[in-house]
Amino acid sequence: MIRDQHLVLSLSCPDRPGIVRAVAGLLADHGGNITESQQFGDASTGLFFMRVQVEVGESRERLEESLARLADEFKMTWQLDVVGRRMRTLILVSKAGHCLSDLGYRERSDRLPIEVVGVVSNHRDLEPMAEFYGYPFHHIPVTPETKPAAEARLLELVEEHDVELVVLARYMQVLSDDLCSRLEGRVINIHHSFLPSFKGARPYAQAHSRGVKLIGATAHYVTAELDEGPIIEQDVERVDHSDDVREMVALGEDVERRVLARAVRWHAEHRVLRDGRRTVVFR
Repeated sequence: MIRDQHLVLSLSCPDRPGIVRAVAGLLADHGGNITESQQFGDASTGLFFMRVQVEVGESRERLEESLARLADEFKMTWQLDVVGRRMRTLILVSKAGHCLSDLGYRERSDRLPIEVVGVVSNHRDLEPMAEFYGYPFHHIPVTPETKPAAEARLLELVEEHDVELVVLARYMQVLSDDLCSRLEGRVINIHHSFLPSFKGARPYAQAHSRGVKLIGATAHYVTAELDEGPIIEQDVERVDHSDDVREMVALGEDVERRVLARAVRWHAEHRVLRDGRRTVVFR
């Protein structure tokens, strides 16, 4: 006897009448009980997006066969997974440890549905932190001369450990266009974002000198266009003249931590669907 499985189905397709009825009907035909359902039709792109959690008593294989036939009819891109399954994740860091520490705490306390299979860094500063959380640590130095070899080693780790998600948790190296292409849709980055924007060294000091009133962070998918991949999540903190640079750095780290954690969780729960240069996030 097949035990009930709690599955999550995410899909996108050209928008047309009857999609919701077709999906719900198929799940009902397989004895499915829908526990959560969200959908969105984007009038600007003509695409339809849907995420459904369903309890089913039939085999997953039979359900996938039926979904494949439905996908042909509606020209769907779809994915089926087990609700709450931990996504195999590789974290990349440089010297700042606040995001790694936060992700490690959340993963260890069952607040993120990920399984961290390793930490990669171009420095050794955060090796003790990785060891504290029990994560294998891989030191891969990067220079202009060694960058191709370093990225080749990174891809080896991705393949060796069946990595599904790569998180750039303040990894201060730019990935090559080739690597971005090979890992498309599987790499999430976090970076500071200000109004106005400050790039280069000591961004918080630059922001302080200009008297900004808002500091923030953006989590996005990594593409060949630097820091311009589809945005998953953003947040801000209000600051004023009384905040010095150290206080702004602390506030900035706080907002980076929570923005990255939300983006990683929503991705791992299959709540983020790509919509061209944008995303649809079913929170």
